[in-house]
Amino acid sequence: MPTIKAAVCHEFNAPLVIEEVNLRAPKMGEVEVSLDAVAICHSDISFWQGGFGGALPAVYGHEAAGTVTAVGDGVQGIAVGDSVCATLIRACGHCRSCGSGKPTICETPYDRSKGPLSSLDGKPIDHGLAIAAFAEKVVVDQSQVAVIPGDMPKDAASLISCGVITGLGAAVIAADVRPGQDVVVIGAGGVGLNSIQGARLAGARRIVAVDMSEEKLAIAKEFGATHGVLGDGKPWAEVKKILGRGADAVLVTVGVAAVYDKAPRYLANGGNVVMVGMPHLDQTANYSPIIMADAGQGMIGSKMGDMVIKRDIPWIVDLYQQGRIKLDELISGRWTLDQINEAIADTLTGAARRNVIVFDR
Repeated sequence: MPTIKAAVCHEFNAPLVIEEVNLRAPKMGEVEVSLDAVAICHSDISFWQGGFGGALPAVYGHEAAGTVTAVGDGVQGIAVGDSVCATLIRACGHCRSCGSGKPTICETPYDRSKGPLSSLDGKPIDHGLAIAAFAEKVVVDQSQVAVIPGDMPKDAASLISCGVITGLGAAVIAADVRPGQDVVVIGAGGVGLNSIQGARLAGARRIVAVDMSEEKLAIAKEFGATHGVLGDGKPWAEVKKILGRGADAVLVTVGVAAVYDKAPRYLANGGNVVMVGMPHLDQTANYSPIIMADAGQGMIGSKMGDMVIKRDIPWIVDLYQQGRIKLDELISGRWTLDQINEAIADTLTGAARRNVIVFDR
């Protein structure tokens, strides 16, 4: 069985170990992708910290792009040599959610302990997030892959596989922002910046970014925010002064439960909180049901922006190639796989937009 180099998590919150692991060939309906780039998402970090549970050892990483190097039987529309985005969105295509056009919440379970990875002595390695992209190659279901133009830069393309579709889709699809509406985006990190871009594309009247960093608020304006408000004190009061009322949509892009506690305070009557950032499993939030019900407000869960990757990733690539959305500017650092622990530490400072692991092939 061929071996690849991967960053393996043997213990939560301990440094990842770069080692050789086995990667089996693609089976029926699967695709092998040699990676050119994989970005570091906060969800990867939460898994590494043990905040989402899961088995060990494991390989995480899910925001990737590369070139198809092998295909299993039954694969359609994907060929060896294709440039692709590889995502964690594994969809069966036949459950009720998939049949309703929501493959991001596919109901068919996947046993990650029986994935394509194993140690050199044959023991299973958890196929983290159903992709395990902190590695030189991945083997994934064909539903997880979207073909992109060959001239699309892979470092920029990798961002599309999670951060871009999650943020853009949260505004355009989950929140269903309409022209003239007002939007608040809490958190101006990678996903937040893409939520801002999505709200701008959807025709929002005003887009207010809320963050604890003046520097990140300035960057948010470069991506389309019309205003920036610091998150200390009572930022919702400042936001309502700017808008003249509450917001039609409040997109929470940080995984902090305390932020969810306050999110409804930004809303106008009839507005919705869109839940994008994912706190650890042991964190909970509190809000007043009667106040929200009386004002006709709601809460909407948004997983991966409710995107359909084979439809929406080509659209996003086209927007990028037209110069209508920013991708290159989202990359704050490029690292090698051997530097992944340093890249994670840099991400944890909160200053990075997206750190990308690049492979020299």
